[in-house]
Amino acid sequence: MIEKWAQLFAGKKMRYVTLAAWIVIAVLLTLLLPAVGDEERNNAPNLESDSPSVLADQIIKEKFPGTSGVPALIVWHRESGLTGDDYSLMQAFTQALAAEPLEAQTELVPLHEMPAPALQQFASEDQTTLVLPVSFAEQTETEVLSHNLDEIKRLVEEQSGQKPFDTAVDDPSELSVRVSGPVGISVDATALFEGADVTLLIATVLLVLVLLLVIYRSPILAIIPLIGVGFAYVVTSPLLGWMASEGWITVDAQAIAIMTVLLFGAGTDYCLFFISHFRQELMKEQDKMLALRQAFKDASGAIAMSGFTVVLSLIALLAAKYGAYHRFAVPFSLSILIMGIASLTLIPALLSIMGRASFFPFVPRTDEMERERASKRGKPFHRADPNKKLGARIGHLVVAKPWTVVISCVAVLGILATFATQIKFTYDLLSSFPEDMPSREGFDVISDSFSPGDLAPITVIAKTDGAAADIAGKLAEVPLVDRVQEPKPSTVDPDLLAFTVTLATNPYAQEAMDAIPSLRQAAESALADAGISDSQQKVWIGGQTATQYDARELTNRDNTVIIPLVIGLIMILLLAYLRSITATLYLIGTVLLSYAAALGLGWIILHHFMGADAIQGAIPLYAFVFLIALGEDYNIFMISSIWKKRTQMPLRRAIKEGVAETGGVITSAGLILAATFAVLGGLPIQVLVQFGIITAIGVLMDTFIVRPFLVPAITVLLGKWAFWPAKPTLMEEERSAQTQAVPSAMK
Repeated sequence: MIEKWAQLFAGKKMRYVTLAAWIVIAVLLTLLLPAVGDEERNNAPNLESDSPSVLADQIIKEKFPGTSGVPALIVWHRESGLTGDDYSLMQAFTQALAAEPLEAQTELVPLHEMPAPALQQFASEDQTTLVLPVSFAEQTETEVLSHNLDEIKRLVEEQSGQKPFDTAVDDPSELSVRVSGPVGISVDATALFEGADVTLLIATVLLVLVLLLVIYRSPILAIIPLIGVGFAYVVTSPLLGWMASEGWITVDAQAIAIMTVLLFGAGTDYCLFFISHFRQELMKEQDKMLALRQAFKDASGAIAMSGFTVVLSLIALLAAKYGAYHRFAVPFSLSILIMGIASLTLIPALLSIMGRASFFPFVPRTDEMERERASKRGKPFHRADPNKKLGARIGHLVVAKPWTVVISCVAVLGILATFATQIKFTYDLLSSFPEDMPSREGFDVISDSFSPGDLAPITVIAKTDGAAADIAGKLAEVPLVDRVQEPKPSTVDPDLLAFTVTLATNPYAQEAMDAIPSLRQAAESALADAGISDSQQKVWIGGQTATQYDARELTNRDNTVIIPLVIGLIMILLLAYLRSITATLYLIGTVLLSYAAALGLGWIILHHFMGADAIQGAIPLYAFVFLIALGEDYNIFMISSIWKKRTQMPLRRAIKEGVAETGGVITSAGLILAATFAVLGGLPIQVLVQFGIITAIGVLMDTFIVRPFLVPAITVLLGKWAFWPAKPTLMEEERSAQTQAVPSAMK
């Protein structure tokens, strides 16, 4: 059956048809369907519609008309103190916006209607800074907000005759202007990810090409995997664009950026696994078509199983409730599915067309072909001793000293894993930004000149039922609260009061989010003291800090759901493929240990060497899904080789040869995959830097510790029990009988 599939896609008659089919499909999809980049939605909500902060924001919008909207905080700053000309510029600016509002503009403080002394009261105590909020309608597209910020910049520069947006904020004599707040942060974040998309694609392609050239020293072989990955990328992009245009999925720039890395890293791996088998068969078989069919027979099962493992692991993200996780599921899983298909159809077709020339100038030949070639050149033929290769030496070590190998590997990984318990997490979006990003610079100016909580105040809504409850007093007693403004009654429902609470700390920091339950408890307590029943149903908290708090709660929930789900799915697949409970358990266990060690070593590097005080709260789940799935990939390829060989030889020899056979290709694949994830470390976005570093570390651990040493050593120690409940093969029974007969014979 497998040989028929090989003949279908890579036979002499069908190989060109297969290549043509991929070309036609790629062209038609590109022409007929929208590109995924055109369908990105970078302001898609991450919280569910019934999240507390979402309900609070909805009440604010409905019951407090005129107060809803997303603010852009325009930060006017002069180190030596704002001047009369600066205030006049601000008044001219607000007058222009009042006369011709920007698209989706909802609120504007009319500075042009105020006398000069009143303006100074809006400035900071040292008179160096004034923050002007301009609000825009909820759910305004990021593209519209970005255009509005460009218009604000143009208007200010036109009226001032200067370029205050380019002036350094610490310039002692010139006026500087920055846009911060939710709008500024959103626009800056989108710009970073959009730039990262193109940068990642170029950097990843070049990196993979260079690594393939260095490792395999063949220009043709270096291009073949890139052709396969390129076709998969071209096919995946319009399919995702079409699905997004139909409203079936939501895609954003961050998902597409990481998908690019995943596709080129994992996709190249699958191609290399097939190419490696083809190369081995070309050294045994003179007919390239017979070699290709045998390679397809040997590699297709492991490639399909590995791809299916990754696809199922990534599709499990659909169970997430946090939007950013949920949006990753389809792009990631679809790209790997298409790449898996390409590696079993397009790559064999290309290899069938190119044949041995694919490996030029180091062409693999049979011993007979090499002798004939050497004879024509008048040189003796000599095949390198395979036992002297590094993979063979590692296999010998594993078989000879399994206890030493297992104890050493577990000790190293275990020690590193203990550092994972020291990790501190943050949900502060600003900390992911470069220090010179405009919104972060504006935030720093606000923090220095005002209370940092002014960047994003918290709104507490309470339904008092007409009772006199001391809500403001209770809120003011909560730690970290800087001030509570006078309540604002609703014009729709007089029993509803809105309290603006400003914290004395960064509203995006962990400690600020920890204050949300305390604020809720304080408001509920004030209502209860006033004799209001069901006080727990009559308090709502909105604002950016409340949103971040809900995001943290959803993230924690998703961790407890998705991690066991992914482990369960992979266990089912391994059981179905290996039919061994024992092997399934230790394969899962070794990758989990490797994951914990990667987190620990990642924290050491990020915290002690790169100065990070905390890592983004989303990193553990992102890293887990990728490392567990990709780590099992390498285990599957190696253990598949051992499983096949054990039917033809004693187990120890099968392990030794399996490690030697898969060592080179898995090492090459691991280096390429780790390098592609490490590319993320060069981006100016900390969440991607942290994710890239930790994932690259995990891949390298799987490549150089778990796969060549730990897993085969455990298999040696378990012996025939490694296959339980499957029965040992005839060769294993004979080997066991011989082992038991030796002591009797010696007697």
